[in-house]
Amino acid sequence: MPKTMHVISVSGGKDSTAVLLLALERCPPGSVLPIFCDTGNEHQAVYDYLDYLELALGVSITRLRADFSRQLMAKRLFIARDVRTGRDKAGRRLRWSNKAKRRALSVMFPSGNPFLDLCMWKGRFPSRMAQFCTEELKRNMAVGFQLDLMEAGHRVISWQGVRRDESARRSNAKKAERVAPALRIFRPIVEWTAAQVFELAASRSVQPNPLYLQGMGRVGCMPCINCQKDELRQIAVRWPAHLERVAEWERKVSMCSKRGFSTFMADAHGARDRREIFSDLNIWARVEWARTTRGGKQFDLLAQLDEPNTCASAYGLCDQA
Repeated sequence: MPKTMHVISVSGGKDSTAVLLLALERCPPGSVLPIFCDTGNEHQAVYDYLDYLELALGVSITRLRADFSRQLMAKRLFIARDVRTGRDKAGRRLRWSNKAKRRALSVMFPSGNPFLDLCMWKGRFPSRMAQFCTEELKRNMAVGFQLDLMEAGHRVISWQGVRRDESARRSNAKKAERVAPALRIFRPIVEWTAAQVFELAASRSVQPNPLYLQGMGRVGCMPCINCQKDELRQIAVRWPAHLERVAEWERKVSMCSKRGFSTFMADAHGARDRREIFSDLNIWARVEWARTTRGGKQFDLLAQLDEPNTCASAYGLCDQA
């Protein structure tokens, strides 16, 4: 007889932690399967928090990690053999120039980091309008895990930590959906507020991820391509090594781009000079922008007083600490 398995997508953030707590309380023992989709662009605190949850709740969280080695090797072969003629709609040549080929092939090897390998394969970083990182590094990995369970004869309920007040895009999220005969989606906190999420964890004596006490409004990629201005400033103050890593990624992904440039947090029209674009939009330029007041032209003197060890929380957690 098929068994119903409850798959909980755990990110290390407040919402998925609340969902995990609810699932453990409501579901039969042995039927809850927490999973974590590792993007390779995480803060060490996320991994530490997952370890903490395992100990505090007595669960085992399965780590999933994408591998783009095959795609990178195929892309290398395509670039090396590219002899296309003609131009695209913008008038640019379709074929990789010999100079661009040499540049890309010198660095386009699997690094073992899913986020970097994905961007080298694509020849660009994700953007708000092309957020392929979520699809390739999280959604596809979770779906593959669930499909394996269904192929083994199980029914699957996918528990998701989605709340309607998070964004306009999620404002109409359904609490439950049936997407296949053996697969359902359940969003138990869809009507909750952020305060209710933190209250649930506190009532179960579960501590929040420490990143919420260090200026982060969200927990996930460090930094996210959609990182808010205040968050980027906090990252620059507290964890500059993460930005140094991003700067190195920008160098490598730019070399894998036919255009010769790609920036982590924003991109621009290809008709502009690539050196000008990179100068305006690279990660260090965005950090300088994050240190300015509204309008991006005047430096915020108060922001310069930020201390790396000071508690800062968008959810008022410092008052409770």
